[in-house]
Parts: sequence; C-alpha cells; structure tokens
Amino acid sequence: MPTYKAPLRDMRFVMDEVFDFPAGYETHGHTDATPDMVSAILEESAKFAGEVLAPLNRSGDEEGCHIDDGVVTTPKGFKEAYQQYVDNGWGSMTGPVEYGGQGLPVSLGLVVAEMTASANYAWSMYPGLSHGCSAAIRAHGSPEQKELYLNKLVPGTWTGSMCLTEPHCGTDLGLTKTRAIPRDDGSYEITGTKIFISCGEHDFAENIVHLVLAKLPDAPAGTKGISLFIVPKFLPDANGEVGERNGVKCGSLEHKMGIKASATCVLNFDGATGFLIGEINKGLNCMFTMMNHARLGTGMQGLCHGEASYQTAIAYAKDRLQMRALSGPAAPDKPADPIIVHPDVRRMLLTMKAFNEGNRALAYYTAQLLDKAHYSQDEAVRANADDQLAFLTPICKAFMTETGLEVTNHGMQVFGGHGYIREWGQEQQMRDCRISLLYEGTNGIQALDLLGRKVLMSQGKMQRAFTKQVHLFCQANEGHTTLGEYVAKLNKLNAEWGELTQKIAMRSMQNREEVGAAAMDFLMYSGYVTLAFFWLKMAVAAQATLDAGTSEEDFYKAKLATQEFYFKRLLPRARAHVEALESGADSLMQMTAEQF
Repeated sequence: MPTYKAPLRDMRFVMDEVFDFPAGYETHGHTDATPDMVSAILEESAKFAGEVLAPLNRSGDEEGCHIDDGVVTTPKGFKEAYQQYVDNGWGSMTGPVEYGGQGLPVSLGLVVAEMTASANYAWSMYPGLSHGCSAAIRAHGSPEQKELYLNKLVPGTWTGSMCLTEPHCGTDLGLTKTRAIPRDDGSYEITGTKIFISCGEHDFAENIVHLVLAKLPDAPAGTKGISLFIVPKFLPDANGEVGERNGVKCGSLEHKMGIKASATCVLNFDGATGFLIGEINKGLNCMFTMMNHARLGTGMQGLCHGEASYQTAIAYAKDRLQMRALSGPAAPDKPADPIIVHPDVRRMLLTMKAFNEGNRALAYYTAQLLDKAHYSQDEAVRANADDQLAFLTPICKAFMTETGLEVTNHGMQVFGGHGYIREWGQEQQMRDCRISLLYEGTNGIQALDLLGRKVLMSQGKMQRAFTKQVHLFCQANEGHTTLGEYVAKLNKLNAEWGELTQKIAMRSMQNREEVGAAAMDFLMYSGYVTLAFFWLKMAVAAQATLDAGTSEEDFYKAKLATQEFYFKRLLPRARAHVEALESGADSLMQMTAEQF
C-alpha cells in the first residue's frame, strides 16, 4: 500500500536556506509567521496529509463520486476529512483576517497545499477551487459581495467553483453561449450549460458559489462581450445564510481516466439567479484572477504526483532484489542485489529527484513572488513581482506538468511489471497526473501565452524581469570555486534565451505562424534554463553549508550530486529544443490538411 510522508527537510531547505522565507515574512510584516510558528504549521500539515488524506487516496479512486438526481456524493471519508480541514483552520490560513482568515503569507499556504495535494490530489481540488473563487471576489467584487461571500468562503463554510467551458468551446471563450438576461432588481437570469466543472457539485459544504462566464443579449462578439457572474447553488437569505435553491443543477458526472474522486460536473443553469461581478463585458479580466491561481495550482500537480511517485519508487528500488551489479555483488549476503545499484534504475530515480526538487524550487520562488505582489509596500517591488509572475505562470503550469508526467512514468517503470498493478499505486499516479497537461489551458496554449502574450507582446519586458535575476546571480557567483563551470554555462544559456526571443520576433514579422511553431519548444527551453538557475541556487547554498561544516553532509552532498546530474543529463535537452524552434514553421505547415 503506497504511503506519503511530507519531505519536510527538503521543503525547509528551499524555504529557509535558498530563498530565506523568514526574512521575507519579516519584511512584509507577517509577525505571526515566526520560525517556531511556521515549523509547527509544517509539522501538523504533514500529519494531516500523511495520516488523514493519504489513506483515502486509493479508496477514493476506486469508489469515485456518485450522482443521484443531481446530488453528488463524494467517496467515503472525503467529507469528514474536509470538515477536519476546516475545523483545524487549514483552509483559512492565508485568508484576510477581516473575513475570518488568519492572514498568514500566501507562500506558506502554497507549501501546505503541496502536502495535501501530494497525499490526495483529487481531494485537494475541492478547497483549491475555493481559494481561487475567493481571490476573484476579493479582487473584483463589490464591498457587499465581499462581505456576503468571503465571510463564508474564507473559513470554508461554503466552497467555490469556476464555470468557463461549454460543450462547443474550451479555450476559445469568445464562443460562449451561456446567456445573462438583466432583471429589474439588478440581478440576472443565467441560462446555459457548462461542462468539465471541477467540484461543481458535492457534499462537502452547505453551499457552492459558482463564478460563471456569460454574455448579455447586446454583448459585443468574442471575448470582449463576456461578463462574470456569481451564481450560488443556494441563494443567500437576508441574514447571509443558505436560502432557497437556485436554478443550477448537476446534469451528470464525467467518466474520467483519473482524479475520479474529484467531481467533474456538467452544470445546467436554467434561469438561475446571478449577480454581476466587476464590469459588464469585462468578465474575462476578472476570471483571469481565478484562472492564474488555478494554473499555478495545476503546475503544482506535476510536482505533487511526481513526489508521491518518487517516494514509492525509491522505497521499492531499495527493497526489490534483481540480478547483480555489473561491478560485482553489492549485497553478497542476499540472492540478488537491490535494483537501486543498476545504472538505468539510477537514471530514472535521479531524473525523478532532479525534476521534483527543481520544480519545488520553481514553485516556492513563485510563491515568494506572490508574497511580494500581495504585501510589499514598495510599488516597484510589486510591479517587478507581477512581471515575473506573468512570465513564470505558463512555465509553471506547462513545464512542471510535462516533467511531472515524465516523473510518474519513470516511477511506474522502476516497478517493472508491478508498476502496472493497482496495488502499488503507480498506475493511479499516472492516470491522475495526465489531466494536468490538459486542463486550465492545454500546455500548447500555455506556450502560446508565454511566447506570444508574455514575451513578444511585452517586447521582452516580462522575460527580462526574470532573466535579470539569473544574470545577477551569475555575476555574484562568477568563478565559484567548485561550481564556476556550471555558473558559466547558465550565464551563456541566459544570454541565448534573449537571443532566441529576438530571432523568433524577427521571423514572426514575416510569418505569424512562426510564433505558434516555436512556442512549445521555447517554453520547454525556458523551463530547462529556469530549473538550471534554481538548481545552481540550491547547489551554492549546499556548498556554503558544507564549507562551514555540518552534521548533515549526506543531505548537502546529495544536492550537489543531483545538480551535477541535472546539468549533465537533463539540461542538454535544451539544445534539441533550440534546433527544433530554429527550424521554422515550414516543416509543420507545408502539408495540406488533405495530405494527413
């Protein structure tokens, strides 16, 4: 039976020794987030994830969700786990104090979310969607809407969802058909069907607050005519409590490959009462607050499945006996050697370890940027953090899920034939992880967003906000005694990164297809260089500790060895992406549709 144990030592290394979270908390006035408080939160979160959520992961997958006349029941134990989550204050950690939250840093909430999602990703989606819903209402809602809904969403009494996709349109939201008819009382009558709505109906909470994209009768065509509406499952009464049932009902549950314990719903809005949030025809701008939150969360999914897969694989590799090491028996007292001695098994395990720990550093750096964007009193600091976040969000979503799927694939392979068997848990990790490349905008869409909108449309401004950090790091560590050759390599790649952007920009002036043709390779190249930066930051921190003397030599030496593996075995993949994107659009576009 697979288990999950939060990798607290690795997490604290990144938080404290690489990015110095404690200093950031002090700078932003989070006086409650003392080292002792943070340590206690991490320890208790690890217990909740490992002891409450992880045991429900497989049973939830096997049982799935059930629907009866529009009422959805989640797997056994899920509802009770959510109540424990709410009672213990996990959901309200980072919420505003004025709405029942604890006001703790956003970055700390992300670290806790890594644990819950690694233990049981399907379960974690329910509170995860609520956080995004709260963020959108907080950013764009009226004072009355904030008072009414945030006082329920932040503590977790009510949950939230976002309703974008329709049967005929996914990413192209300009094709939205759901209609909003104005009423005399200021509300709107919402009619239409939304599909693939994660956690759109369930038994966790007494009410669900849906954020719904719809168009008014006189709305402009395309995305310029989309508005956003709050459509609660139950309409609040005069006291802000659950009132009469609204005209929204779950028509069916999707039959999915994975995350089966997460209710993915078809929602039918039949004259439901909705309330405009934000301005008319500006709904997509409002929804992006929630979508970006969800995209970062989806990127974390790659890390979380990868971590859970690695933990099971490493335990198996140390225990499973098969053949002898090529250099001679490693365990002569046993009939065969543990498979961890074999080079190919080590290749897979090191690939898993390198991507997991590199992706964790990327995620935590992004979390630190969120803190700066939310809490810094310096306008320039906030603006720079926003630019870096805009640039890194599609990389987080796409690169972390692409590599997360590779990691879970390796995890299954380490087990050989046993990896294909349900009892070991690896096949579930593969099935659950696969969706991460698809939803919240497919990875191809993320690549277009990165190259087209975030890089070219900003004339490289957002990219430079991040690459400047890489440049400053390389300057500070030029000629490093033990890591100098890797610093020089990173510095060269960082310069090439900007040059590639210029080449694509010039070619796209002659042929717009060049952007789409180069986008995915550009994103993957960006991901590999980004992780190289973070692996070197970790290596510099590890080497400094070793030089100063430590009782944890094995821990820090493992960081250095994994960094070397990343640079020598994984980073070379970036060259293939350069060759591919420089080949141009013709190799993709010259065939006619009929020739396929």
